Amino acid sequence: MFDAKPTPETQVETLLEVNNIEVIYNHVILVLKGVSLSVPKGGITALLGGNGAGKTTTLKAISNLLKSERGEVTKGSIVYRGEGIQDMAPADLVRKGVIQVMEGRHCFEHLTVEENLLTGAYTRTDGRAAIAADLEMVYEYFPRLRERRRSQAGYTSGGEQQMVAIGRALMSRPETILLDEPSMGLAPQLVEQIFEIVKAVNENEGVTFLLAEQNTNVALRYAHYGYILESGRVVMDGPAAALRENPDVKEFYLGMSDEGRKSFREVRSYRRRKRWLA
Repeated sequence: MFDAKPTPETQVETLLEVNNIEVIYNHVILVLKGVSLSVPKGGITALLGGNGAGKTTTLKAISNLLKSERGEVTKGSIVYRGEGIQDMAPADLVRKGVIQVMEGRHCFEHLTVEENLLTGAYTRTDGRAAIAADLEMVYEYFPRLRERRRSQAGYTSGGEQQMVAIGRALMSRPETILLDEPSMGLAPQLVEQIFEIVKAVNENEGVTFLLAEQNTNVALRYAHYGYILESGRVVMDGPAAALRENPDVKEFYLGMSDEGRKSFREVRSYRRRKRWLA
């Protein structure tokens, strides 16, 4: 099992710091425009915003997966436990304890559920017994995967594949998981189930999460702190409880205002930006 979650007195340590980064694709397309954020040890930090806001690019910048898409960090720094990680290979970053669960529930479709989970342990050197114990731990969090352990992953449901992706990440014994759009394409009941498991893993195993999510409503109920991105910039951040009560967040992301429920499309964009940038 992982180490127990730290006590509140020890949770002030910052694991990850992203300092004013800019990201450019194909040498010309500026996607991130000075994004800064910090992720404390043992917490759940949410990266929020609509489609195209820059959430996935931020996660890929941290996990060094931009080069496969002809992207690069051209300004700023990314520091994990006091060490710059911008030039670190993704595999080395996994060994350091940072792993990304990609958007889209990527699985090895021709492998069974259990074989998929075991691929997450490929960097480990602590022996079969420890790996078997962690496999049992994953099945305790995801009992549905135990039932489907011999099934070919490509024939499982979307929710089951998301569970496989998160479970496979846990098999690497991570300190920090970068979780990209865990609710995408899932029914509301499954979304709640996935987030409940994230919460349990965070509380019981001490795993730190940085999650990118369009579903602001559910993310702010489970996160401790949140950052809201628009067009590659952080336009607001704060404790999740405060963001849930913020009038702008209520109006534009939770669909509520002082006058009641309101559609995002009913409000002019300049009003939102005028308040945030004032």
